[in-house]
Amino acid sequence: MELRQLAYFVAVAEERNFTRAAEREHVAQPGVSAQIRRLERELGQELLDRSDRSVRLTEAGEAVLPYARAALAAVEGARQAVDELTGLLRGQVAVGTVTSHTADLPDLLAEFHDAHPAVEITLSEATSDQLLEGLRTGRLDAAIVSVGKQTPPGIEMQVLTDQPIVAAVGHDHELAVHSSVSLDTLRGRALISLPPGTGLRTRLDEACAAAGFTPHIAFEASDPEVLAQLAERGLGAAILPGSFAEARADRLRTVRITRPAMRGRLVFAWRAGGPSGPAGRALVARACPALLERTRRVLGDQAAS
Repeated sequence: MELRQLAYFVAVAEERNFTRAAEREHVAQPGVSAQIRRLERELGQELLDRSDRSVRLTEAGEAVLPYARAALAAVEGARQAVDELTGLLRGQVAVGTVTSHTADLPDLLAEFHDAHPAVEITLSEATSDQLLEGLRTGRLDAAIVSVGKQTPPGIEMQVLTDQPIVAAVGHDHELAVHSSVSLDTLRGRALISLPPGTGLRTRLDEACAAAGFTPHIAFEASDPEVLAQLAERGLGAAILPGSFAEARADRLRTVRITRPAMRGRLVFAWRAGGPSGPAGRALVARACPALLERTRRVLGDQAAS
């Protein structure tokens, strides 16, 4: 009994068709038929009913199928175990990120590439909601996202920053005379915010809904720097992470939001239980301490300047 015979058998069982199974296995259709015939002779039973257009499993085939799948999974598991043991990781790692943050992701990915040059790394940008969904479905191995107080379901994460969400206004704005305002003070005022689906916008919408009003979003942009520029020109109050606004004190007045205060957490996240592949697991293991240390260093440098 050969592994390729089991692989061809599983492919036909799942595709219900010899031609599609051959295409899936990248071999000629006669080769698939011949190998399965040999497997049937060795087992002494027909595994497939070929009498109809659609191939069906016989009773013996139904009994053999889970063992064939288990054998193939065991071989793949053995390959992955060897990869992890020797460090010769292969495959792909898919990483996602929100648009703007303080984490040194490029440096981390460069170091990971140096350690595992055979791994293909892809990076994409999206909103926090989209990235979290990508993690849950397995489309992404890891992502930097913005979340609230609660850990999203089906997700594990390392918190990188936990900071207040503030209103940033130009120095001539009417709110610039205040160091803090209640959330209700923002009712009906022109606000400048990231678009729906982002972590910061979700925190704003949730807080305003709890306070009994819908925020008046006058301007939306996916880049926080654009939000800051719009606020600087007096077009409204930009809803921004506290550290981001304070780093632009020469252009903006940071106004704390109280009653209730809003906070946002930037996190490095992955699917609960870990990524499915060894390369993704290796990236998560390397990233958690490295990103946390680098983020703290960046924030420290910003505070010192």
